[in-house]
Amino acid sequence: MKFELYSPKNCATNFFKHLQKQLNLHRMKSFYLLLSTLCFVSTTSYSQLHVDQITYNGRDHFITTTIGYPVPGTFVTTGQKEPITVLNPDGTGVIQSNDLTKTKINWGIECTDEGVPVFKEGFNSASYTFWYRLNDSLDWTYSQFSIHFAKKKMFLMGERVKEYVDYNIQ
Repeated sequence: MKFELYSPKNCATNFFKHLQKQLNLHRMKSFYLLLSTLCFVSTTSYSQLHVDQITYNGRDHFITTTIGYPVPGTFVTTGQKEPITVLNPDGTGVIQSNDLTKTKINWGIECTDEGVPVFKEGFNSASYTFWYRLNDSLDWTYSQFSIHFAKKKMFLMGERVKEYVDYNIQ
């Protein structure tokens, strides 16, 4: 009777049962690896859009530096070299006053809590609310930011201008 446990038929059956368990385990590991990768990629992709919450006069607002157009860069008064405003992609920057003193700032464009830019559409233009605060201050200030699509220019605070290239043209 003891020899029947180790008969070729039982060995083959046990081998295939063990192999089936191993394959199921391998499939489950592959499934969990795929699921983990998808979750990581989707959260990493989603986190590309950064939204900050700010408070102005007791009211919450949301800002982002990503609106689908190349906002970061150097803005200068038309026909002059200075004063300038430099906006960095990470939401930092520098504003240069008319007396040419430079002040570090944090900045963003108003958006919804989900990161969708809030704007008013004009004839061949869009107008946004530009928020900034000086690094040594907690108070936020707002101004106008507009994009004029036909001219391929962006205007900051009404007087500082930056030309841009629209890579979204089809």
